[in-house]
Formats: sequence, structure tokens, C-alpha cells
Amino acid sequence: MSKVDVLLGLQWGDEGKGKAVDFLAPKYNIVARFQGGPNAGHTLEFDGKKHVLHQIPSGIFHPEILNVIGNGVVIDPIVFAREIRDLEPFGVDASKTLILSNKAQLIIPTHKLIDKALELSKGEEKIGSTLRGIGPTYQDKIGRHGLRIGDIIHKDFDVKYQKLKKQHLSLLSTLELDDDFHQQEQEFFKSLDLMRKFKIQSTEYLINESLKSGKDILAEGAQGTLLDIDFGSYPFVTSSNTTTAGACTGLGIAPNQINEVFGIFKAYCTRVGSGPFPTELFNQEGEDLRRLGNEFGATTGRPRRCGWLDIPALNYACMLNGVTQLFMMKADVLSDVTPVKICESYNSSNGIIKEFPYIWDDTFSPIFREVPSWKLNGVPAYSDLPDNLHSFIHSIEQSVGVPIHLISLGPDRNETVLKKS
Repeated sequence: MSKVDVLLGLQWGDEGKGKAVDFLAPKYNIVARFQGGPNAGHTLEFDGKKHVLHQIPSGIFHPEILNVIGNGVVIDPIVFAREIRDLEPFGVDASKTLILSNKAQLIIPTHKLIDKALELSKGEEKIGSTLRGIGPTYQDKIGRHGLRIGDIIHKDFDVKYQKLKKQHLSLLSTLELDDDFHQQEQEFFKSLDLMRKFKIQSTEYLINESLKSGKDILAEGAQGTLLDIDFGSYPFVTSSNTTTAGACTGLGIAPNQINEVFGIFKAYCTRVGSGPFPTELFNQEGEDLRRLGNEFGATTGRPRRCGWLDIPALNYACMLNGVTQLFMMKADVLSDVTPVKICESYNSSNGIIKEFPYIWDDTFSPIFREVPSWKLNGVPAYSDLPDNLHSFIHSIEQSVGVPIHLISLGPDRNETVLKKS
């Protein structure tokens, strides 16, 4: 019986999960998304072209692979339809290789209105929501009155939709619905017609039956561990469980089916939106990292906050996820930065600590260690990487206790170095 491997982010998202999934996908029969929604932006680059996927699993460019959107995902039909259309010029017929869980939650237009109203009401304390209706949709799920993908193929869907819309509008009684909303609603129903052409089924059965038949599955996470609803920097978090545990509940698999856990992290840290960021750089170093790493959100286009690698946070994420292999992304960016710094612990009112704090405030400060940078020439074999990069990798492995098996030296799938085949 096969097992499920999980690939997820260990920081605040944007770690490079899309590239990693695309690189690993040929080893698997199924790639399955297990949480999040259109707030994700998984970037893949190959053959000189850049692709950004929001809801569709990153195995979609491999026609021999089955792609599954699991029950833990929230789906916006409008974004879904756009993604499908964007794939067509590249000869991708997603209807043949993409299956939707009938239990995945549906984002409807009023969810976005609620999201916007809630964010505006917070004023300066806003959390940096992408305003895509993710939070309100998960709220409806927990409140037990959301709509699911399986509902769209039942004859009473329109009745259920109008009921939920009415509930939402009662919360938004002071908000006037403009022409843009009505256009969105029309596009929503048009997009549902496209979605109905795809296979909609109980994917938990599909996943488990595939395991029994010896098929290999890669579970693809979205966002990052430090944005997890339970263990992230609350309340500046996403609305789902972004950890390995989320793969179990988001796909309907038992914990003992988990095999490898691939943890993705950047050689430095970034964050989009509000919330604590212990190693953030507010000076020219931060601007240089943003420029060199092209750190702008794949989904929102917002500039990312940049800072040095945070070892206590990385340790925390590895512990929560049971990470068995680390993949380090964007090591090439630091080849133009001197010196490189690593946060190894924090100063606090109780002395030096190495635990990721419950709340980060002005009683904490990062403790950095400088390491020499490196120069890269092309994409060498692992043994031919610069000595300083080898030292950087070894230092992280020693601090975290997990081996780094993949190093990314650029956005293209070919710009990848494997330590272990």
C-alpha cells in the first residue's frame, strides 16, 4: 500500500511551493490540494514561461497526473474559470485530469463583500486579507450553513444560494450593492456552468482507493505554517490549517498514511500583509532583498516585507509538521548580498530564548549571526556548490536537525540542485 507525501511551506507563504510541486510531480500519480483557496499563488516557470496557479494543483501541466481539489479547499468559481481558460493556450485540457471534491466549500460573491467590510472595520488593525472571501467562506463552513461544490449539481442549488445570500445581505444592510457586484454575480453563475463539466465526487474515496491500488500521492499545501489558524501569528493568519494535520482533514486520509513531509523555506524570510515578523529589515538591506528576489505577491502584487532567515521559527514549523526533508528556495538571491545573516535566537525580558513566541512585541529582539555570502555560476551539481553555500546549508541542518535535499537556484524547474536523488 502506498503512502501520501506532503509538501508545505514553513514560513509565511510564498516559499516556492509551486515550483517544488512541479519539479516533484512526475514521481506521483496524483497531486492534491488540501486547504486554502484563491488567496494562494503558486508560481511555476518552465520553457521560458511563467504560470501562476491559485486553486488548481501544480501537477496540472503533467497530462499523466491526476489532480484533485480536496474537501479542505474553498473554491471561487470565477477564479476557477479564469484559471481553466488560462491553461487552454498551453494545450492543457484540465477536464481530463482534474477532479473536484463535492465537499469543498463554495465562495459566493457576497463572501467577498463581507471580507471587505470586515477588513475595513478593523482600521489600522487590519490583518492584510486578500479580500477574496476566504475567511467568510470558512466561517460559513464552521457555522454549518455554507454551500459546497456538490450542491451545484443538485436541483435545489438556486434556493440554497438565495438563502445564503440573504443571510449575508442582512449582515451588510448598510452596504449598497453596486453594478460591479451584479456583474460578479452574473459571472459567478456563468462560471458554475463550466465547473459542472468537471468530475465532482467524494474524493476521499478516490484518494484512499488509489492508495490501496499502489498509487503515489503528493498533498500540496498553500500559504505557510506560520499562517496556520491555530499555530500561526494569530490573528494575522489565514483561515485554515496549513500544517501536515491539515492534509489529513483536507483530503480525508488517516495520519498513518503520511510518509515524507517536504518542508519548503526560503534562504531568507518574507511576509505579505500585517502581523509580526521578527527578522524584518526596514533599511536598504530589506529593499535590496525585495529587488533581488522580485518579492511581490503572485496573487495580490503587493510588495513583500523581507528579512533574514529565522531559525527558531523554522524549528517551530519543522516540529509542528514532522518535516523529514527540507527544500531551500532562492539561495541564488543571497549570492548578491553581503553579509548574509541568520537569526539563531531572541532576546526577551526573560533572557535569551529559542522558542517562537506566542506574541511578538517590543520586549523581543532577534539575535543574528553573520555568515559569508557566495557567488554562483550557473546551476552546478551539489558537490560543486560554493563552499560558503555548503557551510550555510550545513549550519541550517545542524540547527534544525532535518536534512536539506533540494536547493533552488532560480525560478525555472531546471534551476534546481538535488543533494539526494
